[in-house]
Amino acid sequence: MPQLDVTTFAPQLVWLAITFAAMFFIMWKIAVPKISDALETRQMRLEDNLKKAEDLKREAEATLASYEKALADARAEAHADIQKIQQQLHEAAAKEEAELGDKLDAKIAASEKAIAAEVTKAMESVREVAIDVAAEAVQKLTGEAPQGGKVESAVDGVLKG
Repeated sequence: MPQLDVTTFAPQLVWLAITFAAMFFIMWKIAVPKISDALETRQMRLEDNLKKAEDLKREAEATLASYEKALADARAEAHADIQKIQQQLHEAAAKEEAELGDKLDAKIAASEKAIAAEVTKAMESVREVAIDVAAEAVQKLTGEAPQGGKVESAVDGVLKG
């Protein structure tokens, strides 16, 4: 191997020094500044992005706060509307209940009056039927027709108690 030949060590060392110096100079003057610039640009972009992210976060928080406030306001308004509608429904129901109660009371009074009239009418027909039955029974038992007014007074006495 030519690299291990002792007679060529000196030129190899010279070329090694020249190559190293050239590579070092290229790295020092060209590559490192470009890498450094790229890193600085990247760092600045990251900082800008972080600042934008913080701004967006603050904006999102403000939007969220306004949304929550609007939601709370809408809930309060809806609750007030519900309370108002419930109050109106209760008032309407109470009014209708009162009107229905009045109508029912009037119908009950009319029905009671009609029932009383029918009871009176029925009692009169019962009285007449009772007088007829009593007169026939007296006639069949005695063979004579009862004299006027005695059967009616007897039936009236029984009906009155």
